[in-house]
Amino acid sequence: MRKALLMVWIVSHCAQGHYAHKLLNDLMENYSNALRPVEDTDKALNVSLQITLSQIKDMDERNQVLTTYLWIRQVWHDAYLKWDKEEYDDLEMINIPSDLVWKPDIVLYNKADEESSGPSNTNVKLRYNGEIIWDSPAITKSSCVVDVSYFPFDWQQCNLTFGSWTYNGNQVDISLGMDSGDLSDFVENVEWECHGMPAVRNVMMYGCCSDPYTEITYTLLLKRRSSFYIFNLLLPCFLISFLAPLGFYLPADSGEKVSLGVTVLLALTVFQLLVAESMPPAESMPYIGKYYIATMTMITASTSLTIFIMNIHFCGAEAKPVPYWAKVLIIDYMSKIFFVYEVGENCTTPESERTPLYPEEPMGDKSCYHDDRFHDGFYYTDSDPNKYSNGNGVHHHKNHHKRQANGNTNSRHHHYNNHNNHASRLERGDAKHEPTQRYHHIRRDELDYQAPRHPLHLQHLNGGFKEQILYSSEKIQVPACPCCCPSIQHKQVVKNIEYIANCFREQRATCIKVAEWKKVAKVMDRFFMWIFFVMVFLMSILIIAKAS
Repeated sequence: MRKALLMVWIVSHCAQGHYAHKLLNDLMENYSNALRPVEDTDKALNVSLQITLSQIKDMDERNQVLTTYLWIRQVWHDAYLKWDKEEYDDLEMINIPSDLVWKPDIVLYNKADEESSGPSNTNVKLRYNGEIIWDSPAITKSSCVVDVSYFPFDWQQCNLTFGSWTYNGNQVDISLGMDSGDLSDFVENVEWECHGMPAVRNVMMYGCCSDPYTEITYTLLLKRRSSFYIFNLLLPCFLISFLAPLGFYLPADSGEKVSLGVTVLLALTVFQLLVAESMPPAESMPYIGKYYIATMTMITASTSLTIFIMNIHFCGAEAKPVPYWAKVLIIDYMSKIFFVYEVGENCTTPESERTPLYPEEPMGDKSCYHDDRFHDGFYYTDSDPNKYSNGNGVHHHKNHHKRQANGNTNSRHHHYNNHNNHASRLERGDAKHEPTQRYHHIRRDELDYQAPRHPLHLQHLNGGFKEQILYSSEKIQVPACPCCCPSIQHKQVVKNIEYIANCFREQRATCIKVAEWKKVAKVMDRFFMWIFFVMVFLMSILIIAKAS
């Protein structure tokens, strides 16, 4: 039984093959594929076009070229390729090479590359009623106007326009096989999402010809997958942009504030170049590019302000004092708002326990006149004011003091004359001799340097005594009897005390002034840090809102 069925099937197929061969010979006997297959040349040949999108191969935004893989189906009726199926053993359809039949010259109008392949020369399906179905794959490169204003959250609409190249609408009428492109076999793309492919039929009039031309336009609706760009372009920019406000928090003494701003600026420049290389050179700038430009501008401004604040921070002794309005507004008011305190302080520290920025003034210069230990211009450390030391442990005889106490005017006049030149030199403040001249009541260990002592020598010079104290490096001469000129001694001591007090006062004022400028700079740093934090946050929210 099986053998019988197998023999019947083989005979039937052999018969169909025989009839198909006979049918093809009969159809092609007087057929020409060069002529439009219509019985009446005044009538238009209707061609149905249907597009199936298989894959989006590439979207070149810079060159604005879309590469797609399509399946194109064209259906028309050939008036010269009909037969009676009963004469050919009920043969309804045969497959023949497409080169044997007439085909419509439908091409892609917005073709972007001449090397891209059109419909392949595949076989066509021929039915007994003259209907021809031609299914062919094609890789097309079409021009697509890319709008990158919302990159990387953009939508693109790319048109694929098909039409006959030589036949006008009165000769070949192209109609839609479906209202839209077929996406049932679409292979998902890693960069683009396809949200539809609507189609529309248009009748166009061109300046070269008076006849109308029909064309079919498929609009490909594409949405970019933005995850790649979010993690590789936007997120690094967000993180880098938040470093700009932190540059104000960096201590000025670290010396890295300006370097941080320049480094962040260079990093954003690199990302901006990456975006510019992938975008077309158009007038419209993408939002990510605007975000980069805004961030770079902000970082440039922050770096400039950092340089300005560092100049304030390093104001030295030559700078002017902080203005009163700056003390009130910045040091007293803004420092509390932005929580700028000294080391060891916080917002809960009582006002009485805080370190004063302006220390109290020391005792005035005239305090030295009220010291009971001053007597006749001398500073006594012993209970007996008639005894004093010359700095080398040599005590003068009391008779000399008795003569002075008894009012020996001749002796006073004699000693005044002997030391007149020396007193005038002290009053002029001669810097050449002042560092090396000391009075007897000043100890040797108070000198600026230590030198080995040598025996004390006394010599008479111009009626007065002088001591020669020999050291290994120099010889210093001091008056042997400073008690003979108490007024000069008193003036010199007061002058030295005033000089030391003024030095300390100037040093303290300088330290206070430097501390004030540093605190002004610190408060301004904290102020601009919060301002730039708010700016970065608002720009980030704005770019996210535009994306949604």
